[in-house]
Amino acid sequence: MCGICGFTGATEQDGAILASMCDIMEHRGPDGEGRYLDDGIALGHRRLSLIDLEGGNQPMVRATAERSARVTSPALRADGSPCADEASMKAKGDLAIVFNGEIYNYRDLREELEADGWEFSTHSDTEVLLVSYLAWGEDMLERLRGMFAFAIWDRRTRELFCARDFFGIKPFYYTEAGGRFIFASEIKSILEHPAYERELNEEALAQYLCFQFSALDETFFKGVFKLPQGHCMRVKADGALEMRRWWRPEYRFDGERSEADTVEAIDRAMRESVRYHNVADVEVGSFLSSGIDSSYMAACLAKENPAIKTFTVGFAEYEGERDEITWARELADELHIANTSKHIGEDEYWASLPRVQWHMDEPSADPSAVALYFVDQIAATQVKAVLSGEGADEFFGGYRIYQAPFSNRKLAWCPKPVLRGASKLMRALGVRGANYLERASQTAEDWYYTNANGVAFSPAERAAILKSVPDVPSPQSLCAPSYAEVAELDEVTRMQYVDLQFWLVGDILLKTDKMSMAHSLESRVPFLDREVFRVSATIPTEQKVSDTQTKLTLRQAAERAIPRDWAQKEKLGFPVPVVGWLRQERYYQQIKDCFTSEEAARFFNVDSIVKLLNEHREGAKDNTRKIWIVYMFLVWYRIYFVDRTVPAKPAAR
Repeated sequence: MCGICGFTGATEQDGAILASMCDIMEHRGPDGEGRYLDDGIALGHRRLSLIDLEGGNQPMVRATAERSARVTSPALRADGSPCADEASMKAKGDLAIVFNGEIYNYRDLREELEADGWEFSTHSDTEVLLVSYLAWGEDMLERLRGMFAFAIWDRRTRELFCARDFFGIKPFYYTEAGGRFIFASEIKSILEHPAYERELNEEALAQYLCFQFSALDETFFKGVFKLPQGHCMRVKADGALEMRRWWRPEYRFDGERSEADTVEAIDRAMRESVRYHNVADVEVGSFLSSGIDSSYMAACLAKENPAIKTFTVGFAEYEGERDEITWARELADELHIANTSKHIGEDEYWASLPRVQWHMDEPSADPSAVALYFVDQIAATQVKAVLSGEGADEFFGGYRIYQAPFSNRKLAWCPKPVLRGASKLMRALGVRGANYLERASQTAEDWYYTNANGVAFSPAERAAILKSVPDVPSPQSLCAPSYAEVAELDEVTRMQYVDLQFWLVGDILLKTDKMSMAHSLESRVPFLDREVFRVSATIPTEQKVSDTQTKLTLRQAAERAIPRDWAQKEKLGFPVPVVGWLRQERYYQQIKDCFTSEEAARFFNVDSIVKLLNEHREGAKDNTRKIWIVYMFLVWYRIYFVDRTVPAKPAAR
């Protein structure tokens, strides 16, 4: 895990720019810095060392494409210290790579390559990745098992090859400015390059209001894009970009397999994935919450390493007597594993918001991102890598919204126009149930565009609060191409697929990466494994979700490792008590000051957003998520476009 950056069109005078791009990402890799500068290319790397601690430094350079040739020293001094002068940054070779992530099957790939005559100088997965490219070209992507974003420079053809993993676990941003292709693991690194002039992308703001995260390939910074998950890109010598999709999720349901055999397949795949994700030359810990995902995962890791350390955060004073931490401690005792926990106080939660938004690069309105910030913080004091449970909901049907199609079927007998008319009447009268009737009259394509549904702004609400509404497509229109790719599948699976393309990569995985890297901690996600997905993609919907329960077969698999109370526990998400906080005078006034600021007036109808705040305070409506969406944007905007300074780290408590 680390940070990568670079740009084409480099000259020997660009060393200071490359250094600045690396320095701003020091939190991603405090263990070392490497820089490669040659005519036409600059590559930078910040290293968090977990595999081959001595030999895995980057950028890594291959001297020749011959199989018997060895890899040269990375672009560092002989003693392993970072380069300081431009001359020492040059290491001659045909190929140079910078890589962020982990290749969990690198030992298997190395054995295959060695059997074919290739030799190695290190024990790192980075070298295996580079030699795999030499041996198999772009086809090597299909062989990888892991999380990755990397760039490989070919000195002979003067081309740059870039790729991002299956699900978008690792970020990759890029732009074209001043005739240069500039890329990095974080946007703040790109901002250090003088060729790019920062400009707000107001279309991204409009979509953010409906999604609560940055939903477009183009980021909040005009002209800065994300390389989509499962895509690769070749930057040609003439500056042309050639992008292609090298992988997409495909479903092939096994209707003949029994439920018991499905449970066995899930358990086998998860245990194997956890074993692969435990590969490191440092200790690997695990998060542990009250939910099934982290509980099952931690129990599987405990089988590999009984001395594992687990980490939990919660808000006990709001959650009740048996809070998140109590559940985790009880399971840790049951499994005989260590657990470190922390109750997050409201003062430190609020004090952390500017720093969190700075690390996120783009505004994120997910309140649990801050909780992740703190659990990563405590984990980083004891380990350098942790397992985290992201992906289980999207793979195995964990969100309660996936039960909506089952509920809708109960009204299949009723004509659609009648349902729509009844919905409008109930909404006009303020009677609950209007949304249910409206959805029952529609298909998923009509209303579902990720978990932001119902909590973020609708297109009509967006138009009401924005001072100037850009001509942008509806959220449903953005999701339509993804729905079209799986049009032949059932409604629940279509919803899962859309969440893989938008919600998982845009919200869940982004906060996972940015919050862990804020503390120089690697977050590994065993559910988001190629083989685990292969199993999940064969499970018929009736073995995943019913009208009364989610994750049907995953829960049964988890019961092989954890007690039934944890395996069958209802999904709550991560409970953050923002609802109550926003009704306290101190936070109400803090946000009102922000909503009536000069920055707010530039983008929003101030009366409209203050009305949201007042309605919430008075208890007339729960506007928590809408308030938070606007507030987080304004906090982020002040950091990146007004103050343009790095917020101080909140004091540790």
